[in-house]
Amino acid sequence: MLRLCAQDFFSDELKGRVYSKDGDVAATHVLNTTTKKGTITDIDGFFNITARLNDTLVFSAIQYKRKEIVITLNILESKLLMIPLEEALTELDEVVVMPYSLSGNIATDLETLRTEPVITASTMGLPNAYVVPMSKAEREFKAATANPYMSFDPLINMITGRKKMLKARVKRNNTYARTERVREFYADSLYTTELKIPLEKIAEFMYFCEVDATFQDIVDTHDRLKIWAFMKRKSVVYLKNYEDEE
Repeated sequence: MLRLCAQDFFSDELKGRVYSKDGDVAATHVLNTTTKKGTITDIDGFFNITARLNDTLVFSAIQYKRKEIVITLNILESKLLMIPLEEALTELDEVVVMPYSLSGNIATDLETLRTEPVITASTMGLPNAYVVPMSKAEREFKAATANPYMSFDPLINMITGRKKMLKARVKRNNTYARTERVREFYADSLYTTELKIPLEKIAEFMYFCEVDATFQDIVDTHDRLKIWAFMKRKSVVYLKNYEDEE
C-alpha cells in the first residue's frame, strides 16, 4: 500500500516579508535548511520560497540577528508571513580596563587619564597629508604620460604602446575591485544553491560576468536585485560552457 506523509500534501511557495525598526531589509538571505534552497529579499523585504510542513527557514543579514522558524500548517495557510528582525548589537556585561583603573564615566576618566597628542602627517602640517597614495599601476601610468621634454620614458612609451597598456591596467584594477565588492553583496551559499556555481568556481564566474560590457552599467545602478538577475542569466551560459569543457 502506498503511504504518504503530511509533508507531501502541504508543500507550496511561501510568500513573506521581513521588517525591522531601521527599515533596511533589502538582500536579507532566506534559506530553507531542509531543502537546501535559498533566496534573497527585495528592497522592501518581500520574498518567495518553496517550503513544506516542518521545514526550517533561516533568515540572516550582517546587521541582524540570525532567526529560525519551523514551518507549521498555520504558516502554510497564511497569505503573507511577516518576520521581524532584531539588530545584531554586541553587548558586554562588564569591561575592565587595565592598568588605567578607569571608572567607565567618560567625564571623570578624561580628567585623570593622561593622553599624548596623536601624531599624523595632518596634525604635523606636512604637505600632501591628505593625498591618497596611488596604486603601482597608476604611478606607472603617470610616469608614462609625463612631459616628453623632461623624460625619455614618454617617448619610448608612445613608440612601444606601453602607455596604452598601463591605462588598461589601471582600468582593470578598478574594475576588479568593484567586482570583488559585488561578490560580497551575497553569501557564497547563494551562488552554490541558487546559481549552482561550484564554490571553487565563484571567482572565475565573477570574472565571466565582469567581461560582459553591460555588467558595469548594471553595477552602477546599485540595485542588488538587478545585479542578481543579471548574474542569474549569466550563470546559465557559464554553466553550459563549464559542462562543455569537462
